[in-house]
Amino acid sequence: MLNTITPLLLTFNEVANIDRTLQQLTWAKKIIVIDSYSDDETLEILASYPQVQVFSRKFDTHANQWNYGLEQVATPWVLSLDADYTLSAELIAEIGNLSEDSEVDGYFAKFKYCIFGKPLRGAILPPRQILFKKERSIYIDDGHTQLLQVKGKSGMLSGYIYHDDRKPLGRWLGAQDRYMILEAKKLLETPFARLSWGDRIRKQKILSPFVILIYCLIFRGGIFDGWQGWYYAFQRMLAETILMLRLTECAVNSSEKREARKEPKFKNSFK
Repeated sequence: MLNTITPLLLTFNEVANIDRTLQQLTWAKKIIVIDSYSDDETLEILASYPQVQVFSRKFDTHANQWNYGLEQVATPWVLSLDADYTLSAELIAEIGNLSEDSEVDGYFAKFKYCIFGKPLRGAILPPRQILFKKERSIYIDDGHTQLLQVKGKSGMLSGYIYHDDRKPLGRWLGAQDRYMILEAKKLLETPFARLSWGDRIRKQKILSPFVILIYCLIFRGGIFDGWQGWYYAFQRMLAETILMLRLTECAVNSSEKREARKEPKFKNSFK
């Protein structure tokens, strides 16, 4: 099965992560990387792996970037990974034992979220469909990220992926702000009835940062993960706070626009 799979990654200034990810992909004959014109040492690290083929493309949306990457893949199966994902040895062995002629068209994998290399007991990151048949799949934009649509049957892998992002806090904050602008737009444009319960809470603004803090610490066991568990919980609380502020900003701007439209067109005509 491994011979029929091409790993596909997106990169932009991933010097803090990409080497760990590639070290677990040495089994691949070819690795496709779509780089958004990195200006750190990312390209130098990629060049040190002979099976890596880099395509440069200016970033516009996640879906467009991923779909461009799919066009470069020649094998029947694609392994879609972020640059801060590290495959566990158990997951690699499990994928290798899959049948390439399986009736399953895509496989989900679960995550172990890491803080400075330490896996946490639990996190809010849901399973993601990472392994799929190229000809039956396409990406669409979904809020701040992308959604993979696979036509056909899906299965669940038992092995884990480690999500271990080591980029600086400032880079994380900048990314979260960009993500939450898009997420706020998605929440405001989606009818309330179509929102999940989690997104309904997020749309109420004031509650979500505190709900996510309690959820991470208590319900996901972060309180037992030492300072790394607290770090993660406050990190997620901060992300939800940014979303709350962006939702408030959007609401105020929309209110001001409505009031402006109500003003008489010639209100100063008789002065």
